[in-house]
Amino acid sequence: MNIARLRRLGRRLGELAKAVDGEGQPLLTPGEEAVFEDVLRHPGSAVGEIQARTGFAQSHVSASVARMRERGILETGPDPADGRRTQVRVADVAMHWLFRRATTPVEEVVRRAMPDPADADRAVALLKELETLLITDDSHGAG
Repeated sequence: MNIARLRRLGRRLGELAKAVDGEGQPLLTPGEEAVFEDVLRHPGSAVGEIQARTGFAQSHVSASVARMRERGILETGPDPADGRRTQVRVADVAMHWLFRRATTPVEEVVRRAMPDPADADRAVALLKELETLLITDDSHGAG
């Protein structure tokens, strides 16, 4: 395997994970996804703080927050310490959806993508082995 094939494999695994995203929840644009992930990691942030961390223009962050608020994904409210400041957080319904998605067994997703059950079982076993080898407490994506 070379780096190009590794990237292709990574994209395919990402596609499989995103296939679950489309079930029961609207898909996010790449920009919305970046804003959402920042809010998830930093609840109660102001738009300016999200902008500083993501590097997006403030108008883009504001528009993304507004769209996701309209769809019930994010919530906004006044900062109790400074009423002029608006805080952004992930809506409870979105947190429940994230938990359901995160706990979806990989077997279901892989079996839908592979017609041969034996191949699907082997792929799941290999993915579990890769997880053991590559995902540690110190690695990127640990969680």
